[in-house]
Amino acid sequence: MDILILLVPLSLVIVGVIAWVMLWAAKSGQFDDLEGPAHSVLMDDDSPRPPGLSPPGDGPGQDAPES
Repeated sequence: MDILILLVPLSLVIVGVIAWVMLWAAKSGQFDDLEGPAHSVLMDDDSPRPPGLSPPGDGPGQDAPES
């Protein structure tokens, strides 16, 4: 029974932290566009790239492979 003195306040603190994290995420826009990332995976980027640009995935300062 003495453990309840520790567990009840600890659980209230954990619930408070979870509520604060959820409110912060909602205010910062984490839940604004839930479908956009899912659709962007399926869409192809068929537009041609201008000459001189490296393909995505190459880091800065790396030259694109010449063929």
